[in-house]
Amino acid sequence: MTKFTCFMDLVEKRKSIRSYKPDEVEEEKLNYILQAFRRAPSAKNLQPWKLVVVKNKSMINDLAIACNNQMFLAEAPIIIAVCAKEDEAYGVMGGYMSSYPIDIGIALEHLILAAAEQGLGTCWIGAFKEKLVKDILKIPENVRVAALTPVGYPAGEGSARGRKPLSEIVSYERYID
Repeated sequence: MTKFTCFMDLVEKRKSIRSYKPDEVEEEKLNYILQAFRRAPSAKNLQPWKLVVVKNKSMINDLAIACNNQMFLAEAPIIIAVCAKEDEAYGVMGGYMSSYPIDIGIALEHLILAAAEQGLGTCWIGAFKEKLVKDILKIPENVRVAALTPVGYPAGEGSARGRKPLSEIVSYERYID
């Protein structure tokens, strides 16, 4: 397991991994990252989510195809589909939107950071055909697929991606573009 001296080290170390070793992920590590997801906050603590953990290689291959042919996903020993129970989410955030995209975003980031802490790689997948994913995983019509992530041991380092400076993304007292 990778050791981090502080939270910011973990945040900076985490990268999107697009190449995986075939090594199996230990159940303790899988459980650890699933617990991190479970412990995430959600609006009104409604926890409007369900995870589908896939280890079956044939299904993983099918999911890679359903994710716009991102075949690097087929290398991973696990793919996790993050599902949103929209009917169970808090429906009036800001007076106009459902909480589930934010709830899922927070929880999946917990899982991704926990995976990095355990020496595992992930990659937030938002490019997928929901109907195909639902068909493969037998997800009910009233449940949304919000994201997927492979989980496994990285076969290489992810590439660093630049970030905008704070001056471009933060304003004080009022919105300034």
